[in-house]
Amino acid sequence: MTAVVPAAGRAAQERPGVLDAGEPERAARLEEALGDPFDPANPHGHQALLRADDDREVPEATEALLARAGLAAEFVPHDLGGRLTDLEQLARVLRPLFRRDLALGYGFGITSLFAASAVWTAGDPRQQRTLADVLLGGGRVSIVHREVAHANAILRNELTAVRTPDGGFLLNGRKDAVINAARTDTFVAYARTSPEDGPGSHSVLLLGPEPPRSGEVRRLARAETPGMRGAHFSGLELADVPVRDSALVGEVGDGVSLALRSFQISHCLIPGTVLAGVDSVLRQAVRAATENRPDGRPARRGQRALAGVFADLLACDAMAVTGLRALSLVPQDAYLLAAAVKYTMPDLLREDLEELATVLGARGYDRGPLYGGFQKLGRDLPVAGLGHSGTAVCQAVLVPQLSTLARTTWFRSDEPPADLFRPGAPLPAFDHRRLAHFGTEDLLTATLIAAADRLDAQRSHGPLHDTLASIARMFVDELRILRARCTALSASGSTAFDPQACALADRYALVLAAAACLGVWEGQAGGDSFLARPAWAVLALSRIGRRLGAPVPETPPEVDQEVLAEVLQRCREGRSLDLYATQLAG
Repeated sequence: MTAVVPAAGRAAQERPGVLDAGEPERAARLEEALGDPFDPANPHGHQALLRADDDREVPEATEALLARAGLAAEFVPHDLGGRLTDLEQLARVLRPLFRRDLALGYGFGITSLFAASAVWTAGDPRQQRTLADVLLGGGRVSIVHREVAHANAILRNELTAVRTPDGGFLLNGRKDAVINAARTDTFVAYARTSPEDGPGSHSVLLLGPEPPRSGEVRRLARAETPGMRGAHFSGLELADVPVRDSALVGEVGDGVSLALRSFQISHCLIPGTVLAGVDSVLRQAVRAATENRPDGRPARRGQRALAGVFADLLACDAMAVTGLRALSLVPQDAYLLAAAVKYTMPDLLREDLEELATVLGARGYDRGPLYGGFQKLGRDLPVAGLGHSGTAVCQAVLVPQLSTLARTTWFRSDEPPADLFRPGAPLPAFDHRRLAHFGTEDLLTATLIAAADRLDAQRSHGPLHDTLASIARMFVDELRILRARCTALSASGSTAFDPQACALADRYALVLAAAACLGVWEGQAGGDSFLARPAWAVLALSRIGRRLGAPVPETPPEVDQEVLAEVLQRCREGRSLDLYATQLAG
């Protein structure tokens, strides 16, 4: 199989507008192996994947291809024999998969990483070797979540673990929807070990791959989820199952702490891969809007929507990639940023799908290979962790910190490293053990303030720079308002689900999204690429500002046209609609 990396690199140098960040060879090979998604004869294309979704079946041919490619090795740290060194690169390797089918991305194995992350973070060498052998041998690891408030079917119910005289545990309980429960014998379970709620209520246990000595493990009926219908969720029930003390990951009561630490990965990686699915739908909308148009341009009524959604995708990518890079560069300070990524992006992506529906029109109901992915993605997104329960978890992280951030951090923090905002730039090796879940250092508000100051100093560089400077200053003003309102929360006794506090968290997370856009735009400074020019940042930030209801300056008319021209050109050339503009198959 011939990699397409050299061609992509040459095209990036030939045409301004492409971020030549060095596409990982593994991502290029996977894109090529999966082939043209619009070819109805392709066994890994949209037609085959939609048929599997309709039948609620696993796309076996594509899973076999992924197994031959050794994709599971992407989830195993390099020092354990795998390929995981860099979460940004992992997201790029997975995007070809998620661009075609979210259920495939989840069902084949990204959830194995989320399960294994607690063991990579705090497991002993024997536990880590056990999981590495399972994954490198082609197996899966499934995660058994604890029950949380505002739960969906995946998060309802839980396991309990009671100490036994020999120092081990006796497990009982059930879960109604565990992904791949029927397809693996290896589970990482968050089990209740204390009747009291609080930070020490749960522990993490590694179950399998050997069968238990006694008791009963029952695989229950398959759960028919409304979305991701090709993924295999089923119930799991444990009755008096003994496990040895050696199954304990970390210490007794570490479960909540390990979840808060290791789930930062999923908070950034899920949005950073799922947006590839929206990339595909935007491409479908461009096809629908330009079909049978002699000039190859959409009608005026569709132009603003296409340009706007493209700008949103770049904004979402800027935030997701910044979060992924933070986990390697500044893992001790990435906790709040990771929660903000997961908190903000679901609403933006759902709004974008609604906007694209107006462009697709009747084609949005088509179930063929060209447009059938639209309805499927709308069904899949909530099940992929982008629904209400995921939002509630992130609210519980952000809201309690708002008052402290307002009083001690905003307008006082130093800027983070510039490499945080340079997608594709080399990163130190990612180390799960360095993840933290404390502290209130805010990585991005300092970037926002400093970038606004720098833009103010560059006024008169042209109308787009002046507009960007005005919008950046508007977000700084919004942060000042937030500081005043969040400082008052300490006296009101606000909880994580207090409506006023949640509304402030909404606004704060959008400010961070704006800061990530500014940081990435500045990170391209000095070049003549599309991302180095201000048009996309002006449009992305103005859309974020309007979501806040802030007084956004009028944008020059050339903004929409420049962004629209870029999305049309990328679609003609078969390039991704994210920060990387990489070559696609088909």
